[in-house]
Amino acid sequence: MTLRIHALFHTDYEDLSFIKQWVNSQHHMMSISRSDDDCPLPEQDSFDWLIVMGGPMSIHDEEEYPWLINEKRLIKQSIDNGKTVIGVCLGAQLIAHCLGATVQPANVKEIGWLPIRLTPAGQMHPLLQDLPKQAFTVFHWHGDGFDCPQGATAIATSQAWVNQGFIYQTPLHKALGTWVMGWQCHFEVTKDSLVKMVTNGADYIKDGLSNYPETVQSADEIIARGDQYIEENNARLAAMLNRLATSD
Repeated sequence: MTLRIHALFHTDYEDLSFIKQWVNSQHHMMSISRSDDDCPLPEQDSFDWLIVMGGPMSIHDEEEYPWLINEKRLIKQSIDNGKTVIGVCLGAQLIAHCLGATVQPANVKEIGWLPIRLTPAGQMHPLLQDLPKQAFTVFHWHGDGFDCPQGATAIATSQAWVNQGFIYQTPLHKALGTWVMGWQCHFEVTKDSLVKMVTNGADYIKDGLSNYPETVQSADEIIARGDQYIEENNARLAAMLNRLATSD
């Protein structure tokens, strides 16, 4: 089955990274909106999956970024209509917010290659059977965190912030074979996109190093460690997307 996948971007330097490679390899259809450029948002009947990417803003910054209002409405409508909705970092925070969960500063920044561990429920979840049962290293870039939404399954945790991911499914989603999934971390980064993030987020890294040296890595360390972890994390993401695409 060919999927119509729509992605929401929030910065001018962001792209889908490995997700785009997966979409092309599976011959799915791809469209995008850049909310920061006030691009028109898609109609509900124009896509099957909605992927909400990351960004440097907070989900609460509606006065500075008024497009957040319409984007939240789109996410909520997509969930209510039983769409598969996937969130990455800010995207996961937006989904959690639309599901009624609290999103707030985590009082710690996680920036760089740091370990997470699946929860017992995460280890049992059918979408995550290709992920390690023991702790594994992923790429983090966040200072806000979410509570697990009511009715969702908390799937991963880290030492610094308890909620690193969740999966949610309504009866309509179950009937359609679809899911809602959010991750704080970035399985999708490639060598090129990692360099873009580090280059454009230099001040964010500098501030993080000054205040949270135990959970923030330097730009040089982030780039160097990427060679060790990118390929295996892309493979984990591909496995999850494959399971999402065939879950019906």
